[in-house]
Amino acid sequence: MERAPIFEEIARGPEGGAAYWLTAEDGVRIRFAHWPAPPQPRGTVFLGCGRTEYVEKYGPAAAEFAARGYAMLAIDWRGQGLADRLLPDAPEKGHVGGLQDYQWDLHAVIDAADKLGLPQPYYIVGHSMGGAIALRAVMHEHHRFNAVAFSAPMWGIATSPLLHPFRIVLANLLGDGFLANNYPPGMNGTTYVYRDSFEANRLTRDPGMWAWLLEQAAKRPELTLAGPTIHWVAESLLECEALAALPSPDLPCYCGLGGAEKIVHTPSVHDRMGRWPKGTLDVIPDAEHELMMEIPATRKRFYDGCTALFDAAGGLDARDPVKAESA
Repeated sequence: MERAPIFEEIARGPEGGAAYWLTAEDGVRIRFAHWPAPPQPRGTVFLGCGRTEYVEKYGPAAAEFAARGYAMLAIDWRGQGLADRLLPDAPEKGHVGGLQDYQWDLHAVIDAADKLGLPQPYYIVGHSMGGAIALRAVMHEHHRFNAVAFSAPMWGIATSPLLHPFRIVLANLLGDGFLANNYPPGMNGTTYVYRDSFEANRLTRDPGMWAWLLEQAAKRPELTLAGPTIHWVAESLLECEALAALPSPDLPCYCGLGGAEKIVHTPSVHDRMGRWPKGTLDVIPDAEHELMMEIPATRKRFYDGCTALFDAAGGLDARDPVKAESA
C-alpha cells in the first residue's frame, strides 16, 4: 500500500498514526488513517465519519479509543478530505453517484486492515452520514463487525415539516434533473465552520473544539468541503428511505443522539432504535450533532457507551481509561 499524508499538526492523534491511499473497486482513490492501540489491544474501531469530514478530525477520537484499549482507523470517503473529488469542475461540492457507492470504500478499507494485520475483532462507529453507511454495511449477512455504534446517525434528514411528506417525490424529481449538481437553497460554496458563528452553530457547545475546527480549516483548506449538491441530498433521502424499510440486524448496537440535535431527522433515529432488539438509544441532554466534538462530559459518555458495548461483544471486562493511557 502506498503511504498517504496525514497532517499530525492538526490531528492531535496518538503517536504512531499512519495514512494510506487505496483504490476502491470502481477506481476511485480514497485515503484512510489508523492509529495503534496500547499493548494487549481489544480490537479495531472503524470510524465512519460524516459528510464534509476527514481523518484528521478524528485524531482525538483515536486517543480516546486507545485509552480504552482499541486501535482506530478513520476514512476519507470518496468526494471529501483528500479522496478523489467527484465533480472535477467543482471539487468543493459534496457529491456522490449514490450512497451505496460508499460501500466500495468501506470494503477497500476492510481489506487493507486485514493486510496490515490490525487487531481483531472489528467494530464500527458511524457518525451522521457514516451512520447510514455503517447501517447498510451491517445489514449485509457477511459483514465483518462484532458490534456497531452510532453518533447522530443520518437515517433521515431534518427538513421543513411542510416539505417532509414530499421528500421522496422531490428526491426522485430533482435528483437527476438539470439542477442536480447545484447547491440546494440555503447552501453555498463556503465550508460550514466559516458560515456560522460559534453561537449559531449546530455542531457543538464546546468553544475549544469549535476553535480547533476553525484552525484545521485555516491550516489545511484542501481538506474542507462546502455544501452538498441537490443530487447528494436526493440520493441520501432515497437511501434513508430504503434503509428504513429493512429490519434491524441481529447485532449489538449503541446509538448516541444529542438532545439538541438539529441536523438529522430524530424521529427516524427513535423509530430504528425502537425496533432494534439488541440496541440501546442514549439521548444526551442538550448535546448538539457532533457528540465526539462536544463538551468533555458528553464526549466521555459517548466513548464509554461505545466501548462498554464493544467490551461486552468481545466478552471482555470494562477497561479503566486512566490505566489504559499509561499502559
